[in-house]
Parts: sequence; structure tokens; C-alpha cells
Amino acid sequence: MTPGPTRTPQAMEADLRELIATVQHPHLRRLLAAVLGEGSPTWTAYRDAPAAKHYHEAYRHGLLEHSLTVAQAVSALSPVFGGIDRDVAVTAALLHDIGKIETYEFGETEIVMSDPGRLHGEIALGYFRIRTAIERVDGFPSTLAQAVLHIILSHHGSLEHGSPVVPCTREATLVHMVDNLGSKLGSFDRIERELPAGSAWATYDKGIGSVAYFGPGAPEAERAAA
Repeated sequence: MTPGPTRTPQAMEADLRELIATVQHPHLRRLLAAVLGEGSPTWTAYRDAPAAKHYHEAYRHGLLEHSLTVAQAVSALSPVFGGIDRDVAVTAALLHDIGKIETYEFGETEIVMSDPGRLHGEIALGYFRIRTAIERVDGFPSTLAQAVLHIILSHHGSLEHGSPVVPCTREATLVHMVDNLGSKLGSFDRIERELPAGSAWATYDKGIGSVAYFGPGAPEAERAAA
């Protein structure tokens, strides 16, 4: 079976539009419209791009699936923890991987790294794109820009994982943690698809940092047997 999202692009876009409509801050709404609006230059690329070359959501529409899932989880968790600016966290969650629209390309048989992706990296590409978009929104508060851009720069969580800075705000910490969770669970989906028939255990996988188990007692196995 060809890997792909469990939801159609149309369903995911509807969910994304619904989530964006809950963002109350006018400047963030204008930023999201400029970057992800239906008529924006980047929307089609964002909708179609993969989220990775291999590890998680490495297929067409994977970036939309991953970013939406992270943003929905961030939205749900924001009220649970005190002091979170939900609008900032949700906006940055939707935009945190925007650099991937320039980082990956669809080759004849696989996803490949683009020249800009190899030379600059997805975080730098995403930071530049969103900073440029912010500068085009009249009156965008500098403190708000700082908050959003910090999340994009820090979402990998550590210097050794490619972030030029580490998360220093509640919102950046939340987005990083949920992004990491989404990436790991996406890796479980890939591992399960590649698992030989009848196997319960996968070998060690770098995407999750361990082996994976899909045998009796695992929730998916129990549901399949029901």
C-alpha cells in the first residue's frame, strides 16, 4: 500500500481552516492568511509537501498532516497549562515546519533533499520565510514577531538536533514537545507499514530511538482482532 495520510487533503484543509478561525489575535490571523490562505503563494506547496524524507509522514500531504496534528494537540493542551499564549502557540505550530516546502522535492522514486535544503536547512528557510511575511503585515508587534520566530528557531529542541537556539518560552517548549511526540508517533506508523507479515517486533529504529512492538496486547492489535 502506498503510504499517505489517513485523512483526505480536503478533510485536513477543512480542519485547518476551522482551527485558524479560532485564532483571535488580528496580526496572527493576518499572518496565517498571508502564508496559508487559499490564494496565497505558499498554500499549494504547504498542502502537498512531505513532512520528512524518511522518518515520519514522508509522503505527499505529510507536512499538512503533521503540522495540523501538532497544532490541534497544542490547541488542546494550551488551556491545561498556565501561562500559555494559545494564539502564539497554535500559529507557530502551524508554521514551525514551513521551511520544508523548500527543503524536500519529489524525485522519480523517492523524496530528495533540494539544494536550498542541503545548503541552508529547513529551520533557516522557515525562519526567513515567516520573518519576511511578518514584515509585510502592517503594524505587526515586534514582541509578537519575536515570540513566533523563537518557536520556529527552537522547535527541534536542542543545538545537537539542529536548532540554533533552545526553547526559552512556555509556548516554544510546548510546540517542541508536541512536535517531537508527533514525529515519534508518525514513525510508529511507518514502522508498522514496513513490518513483515506476522512479526510483532520491529528492529531498532532511529526515528523512535528504540524497538517497536505491535504484538498481542498492543492496542492496535486488540482492535484489529475485535
